[in-house]
Amino acid sequence: MHRCKDLEIWKKSRLFCAEIYSITSKFPENEKFGLTNQLRRASVSIPSNIAEGSSRHSNKDFTRFLQIAIGSAYEIETQLLIAPDLNFINKDELDSLLNSLDAIIKMTSKFK
Repeated sequence: MHRCKDLEIWKKSRLFCAEIYSITSKFPENEKFGLTNQLRRASVSIPSNIAEGSSRHSNKDFTRFLQIAIGSAYEIETQLLIAPDLNFINKDELDSLLNSLDAIIKMTSKFK
């Protein structure tokens, strides 16, 4: 059993979640229930699933929750790629977020 608060992937995914909240706070108000909500929900899902999985008593269960976290990360990747198409973020913001997300995906994939 792992303590989620000791896991680097949990720490990084929490910080990434804060980045998503910050960037989406600049999205248009009419996107509150659209892309903003989708990105925020999926970003919260990553550390939440890592935490829930770490509380399980088997590696098989933990791995399943890590797979869900990775699924959420790929969901975010797609949503982030849509954001500049809608002029919600610029290329530098996109690249920074995708680099952070890629690091989380790689760490999580190696962990399971």
